[in-house]
Amino acid sequence: MGTETRSVNVGDRTIGGGAPVLVQSMTSTATADVEATLAQVERLVEAGCEMVRVAVPDDEALHALERLKSRIAVPLVADIHFDYRLALGALDRGVDKIRINPGNIGARERSTEIFKHAVRRNTAVRVGVNSGSLERHLLEKHGHPCADALVESALTHIDHARAEGVEKLVVSIKSSRVGETIEACRKLAAATDTPQHIGITEAGSVAYGSIKSAVGLGVLLLDGIGDTIRVSLTGDPVAEIGVAYNILKAAEVRIVTPEIISCPTCGRMQTDMARVAAAVEKRLAGVNLPIRVAVMGCVVNGPGEAREADVGIAGGKGFGLLFRKGVPLRRVGEKEMVDALMNEIDRIAGDEIQNG
Repeated sequence: MGTETRSVNVGDRTIGGGAPVLVQSMTSTATADVEATLAQVERLVEAGCEMVRVAVPDDEALHALERLKSRIAVPLVADIHFDYRLALGALDRGVDKIRINPGNIGARERSTEIFKHAVRRNTAVRVGVNSGSLERHLLEKHGHPCADALVESALTHIDHARAEGVEKLVVSIKSSRVGETIEACRKLAAATDTPQHIGITEAGSVAYGSIKSAVGLGVLLLDGIGDTIRVSLTGDPVAEIGVAYNILKAAEVRIVTPEIISCPTCGRMQTDMARVAAAVEKRLAGVNLPIRVAVMGCVVNGPGEAREADVGIAGGKGFGLLFRKGVPLRRVGEKEMVDALMNEIDRIAGDEIQNG
């Protein structure tokens, strides 16, 4: 369903045009507190964040941008609402992208000035449309926030930005309702080749928000829609990064860390595979290797799943059959399973390094 989007350079990263889907987040610190913000950015980047957004609600935050930009290793995005002068100031301070919501910037002339200045600075712009801040005339026309209203708003602002010469343009449509977000993003993808940043806004706590985001973003990614993503969770933004990568992994859109395939426990199991799976997951934490690891506990699906994985174990009574790339290697005892799997994974990693 998704169409190939235009390619947009943001700092040293590329959004759209077939580039890998990038994982973003946003700091929760006061941007004017440079050291606290830098510390959080460092944690985000360590977790795998590839582009970071900071709020710019006032002049104090604006003046902090140059110091932040000079000390972070990923593209910096300035998030602007209400005051168009802050957007102009952020552009002058060398951020890699600005995010604006034209619905709350005010008169069209203010957006025009922002777009023209972004062209002069050769800086990317994200037009962000949210269900909670739609323009009044669209609410009056449609009666309430809905997919058609969101798309109409987005396309209007895309056309405006293009008319002012903006080529480095990204768009986002977000709602806290999963179905509304999916419908809107699908309609937008059918209407424009502008790269989309996708997310379920205000998704909630880590526990529920992760599930809600996975449902919505998973559908869009499987449709081929989405060039960057953010999982919006209440709390420490670092938690968003792992969830985002797991969604990309589950959708088989971008796999950068091991995927563990493990069977549900049932009465046929004769080995404690839950312990084995937990131990393997713990030891693989932080490993950047795009492989499938099967930890299976019975004869029904175990051998088949283990054969299809890069490395796997098919458990029996107190032992397991070790596979690598579909080839059975040997029987290993229950106490040896974790070490046997990890040794084969180390060999695969070594082969990857040797083969470049």
